[in-house]
Amino acid sequence: MLLLREVKDPRISFVTIIDVAVSPDLRIAEVYFSVHGSDAEKRETMSGLQSSAGFIRRELGRRLHLKRIPELNFRYDETIDHGFHIDKLLSDLDD
Repeated sequence: MLLLREVKDPRISFVTIIDVAVSPDLRIAEVYFSVHGSDAEKRETMSGLQSSAGFIRRELGRRLHLKRIPELNFRYDETIDHGFHIDKLLSDLDD
């Protein structure tokens, strides 16, 4: 909801959060995301997410009332891109 309604960075659009892996000590959260677009759009989205990480972390702390809010590390998840690539290869075999 934060990304949809409150983060105002224009570089972040059509982003999907795929998974979040939090370290056992709750110090680090790896946030895996995907963007359907060009490589330039993916880089722009990564920049926007990284620059918004402090705001997102602050808001999570305010809303979740946890003792420790993890540092957010954003990682592009290539799983969907890989799936599209395999689908294209398979459809090319049918042609």
